[in-house]
Amino acid sequence: MEGRPLPESELVERAKRGDQGAYGQLVQAYQGIAFRTAYLVVGDAAEAEDAAQEGFVKAYYAIRRFRSGAPFRPWILQIVANEARNRRRSAGRRAGLVMRTAAHAPSGEAAPSPEAALISGEDQRTLLAAVNKLREEDRLVIACRYFLELSEEETSNVLGWRRGTVKSRLSRALDRLRAELGEKAYA
Repeated sequence: MEGRPLPESELVERAKRGDQGAYGQLVQAYQGIAFRTAYLVVGDAAEAEDAAQEGFVKAYYAIRRFRSGAPFRPWILQIVANEARNRRRSAGRRAGLVMRTAAHAPSGEAAPSPEAALISGEDQRTLLAAVNKLREEDRLVIACRYFLELSEEETSNVLGWRRGTVKSRLSRALDRLRAELGEKAYA
């Protein structure tokens, strides 16, 4: 049936065979979350845009090595996150991250999650300020799991950590966030 979007696995297989249109559809599907992922790492919109774009270019040249049947999203996000880390490292910056971009844009959903709907206005600003006061690894794991709504496995792939490490660091990060907020029931 014409006009029906192709499944991701078919787009990946076509892209592996050199179909630039199929790869373009993959880029279009993931450009928003790729930008937000890069932004969480570099903290600068222009740098994040460049990192996401460069990540997609690197992924295009590496697509033939992509394992058929594996999920594409964690793979592309890991490439983008690595590119963003390299850019941040080479620039020598360790600026605090402002996660407004990740918090405002749900990852491909039409409506915000129930959690995001509960956190509005002043509560959201308070939460973001508290998250931004945390250490970088705490900010990243919280942002991946809750702002970008990545699974533990996807967070593991994006950050390059083992799944158990994601669980333990997320738990400790949430404890630190609760302490920062001064509330035991929040998170």
